[in-house]
Amino acid sequence: MAVCARLCGVGQSRRCRRRPRQNQQVQASDSDMDEEEEERIVGQRRGDACCGGPESGVNTAGPSRVHRGVVDGTGHPHPQALSELPPELLVEIFSLLPGTALPNVALVCKTFRQILNTETIWRRRCMEEFHMKEDLRKMEVGGVSSRDLYVKLLHPYRHILGLWQPDIGPYGGLLNVVVDGLFIIGWMYLPPHDPRVEDPMRRRPLFRIHMWETKKATVECMYGHKGPHKGDIQTVRKDEFSTKCNQTDHHRMPGGRQEEFRTWLEEEWGRTLEEIFHEHMQELILMKFIYTSQYDNCLTYRRIYLPPAMPSDLIQPGLFKGTYGSHGLEIVMLSFHRTSARATKLTGDPNVPAGQLTLDIDLSQPLVLPDLEHQRNIEELSRLVLGVHEQVQRQVREGTPATVRAPAEGAPGDANVAEADHGVGSNGCQPGPSADTCPSESQPFVLPLGVMARNEVYPRTCRKCFYGTGLIAGHGFTSPERTPGLFVLFDQDRFGFIWLELKSFSLYIRLTDHLAHAHAPNLERFEAMLRNMQSWTS
Repeated sequence: MAVCARLCGVGQSRRCRRRPRQNQQVQASDSDMDEEEEERIVGQRRGDACCGGPESGVNTAGPSRVHRGVVDGTGHPHPQALSELPPELLVEIFSLLPGTALPNVALVCKTFRQILNTETIWRRRCMEEFHMKEDLRKMEVGGVSSRDLYVKLLHPYRHILGLWQPDIGPYGGLLNVVVDGLFIIGWMYLPPHDPRVEDPMRRRPLFRIHMWETKKATVECMYGHKGPHKGDIQTVRKDEFSTKCNQTDHHRMPGGRQEEFRTWLEEEWGRTLEEIFHEHMQELILMKFIYTSQYDNCLTYRRIYLPPAMPSDLIQPGLFKGTYGSHGLEIVMLSFHRTSARATKLTGDPNVPAGQLTLDIDLSQPLVLPDLEHQRNIEELSRLVLGVHEQVQRQVREGTPATVRAPAEGAPGDANVAEADHGVGSNGCQPGPSADTCPSESQPFVLPLGVMARNEVYPRTCRKCFYGTGLIAGHGFTSPERTPGLFVLFDQDRFGFIWLELKSFSLYIRLTDHLAHAHAPNLERFEAMLRNMQSWTS
């Protein structure tokens, strides 16, 4: 490889430029040679090789030269250009280049273009860039080369890999486009059936792209119950693409809209309409079916990223599924921003649509829960949280830092300060110490009496609690406002929020699915995405 280090780089030009070698006699004669002379010598060497000329003719009038390179002290020739390297070495070199650079390499010369037909190069690119392995052999047996797979499928559609949010009005969604076996598949991720938030996520394929039957990429719509059918994908602009179904009749069912609704309801909610006794919930479900079915899988998707993790984060950021009363289960993205934690909706409802900031937690306002007997009293919890809320609002209006602290346990006057600030007795909840001194060991937890929970299977111990606000609004996202509540951290994968005004509890559990091509390039891109998400549905 030391020889390769002295050779020129490969670019758009069809001739190689040798770099001067320092501290050698050959350097003088090579550096004085202009490009025309170099072309003449390279051409002469190629001509001699094609005509069966000698492999080692020495020029006695100048420095020692051979038709295949420079002779060293041992009498072995050194190649003077990449094209003079053995083909197997060129294959190894080209296999290390990114696939996007290989078309430029093919422009250099005929030799390079021929070597780039080697399947080993393209097989390695498919494996390293798109993590394909044993599936490549199946493609090659079926008559599709690794080069065709890369050039006609993987490379053209590489920009749609990753996480996306569909534009379905207030409902949103979560789409993950991945290389899945011999296909590129768009999987729509759906929460478990309400209220089983602890169950795994469900997946439904919306489209796929493949080269299985033809030598060109084929886009197919997977929506409906009649199997794959013709579809189309169009890149609208950067970080946005659209899908279109060309055979929407495949989405229709023999029984008409009633059969389609019953089938959709069983898939979406896992039950029949007769089993849903709440009238308001029935209206919400019917409204969602009418709204979402009109798209017929002709949707526009915008790219989203997973939140980047920092060592100072309270827990690992990521995606969580949570309970939202009669709206069912929804997906939120938990991210950390210095002294705050934020949960942004990826799926939404007619009240608070997707893209909105559903929870805003102030990590500078930790709270310590009392014993179980006092935890059951909603009045004591309300006095604590509302007291902190009022002081935070007052400090925001005055432009002073919104920090509320209680003295460390055992400090003089600690009980008096707590009572003076918030009117809470020694038996009530108290503002806790700062986040770095807040006890991390588990403590007993129980929901106050009168607080409704869609799922009664919630943890009975927690690690930390913080003051926060949740977003509520009327139908159509009218009169939105932030209402105070209590954020409860149970463990690394579960947290909850008590909505005091609604007397409701939401439980959130982490998504454990592996989501490929989903990480943000940097923090700035992620924060810009969050701002854009809110504008999409505002």
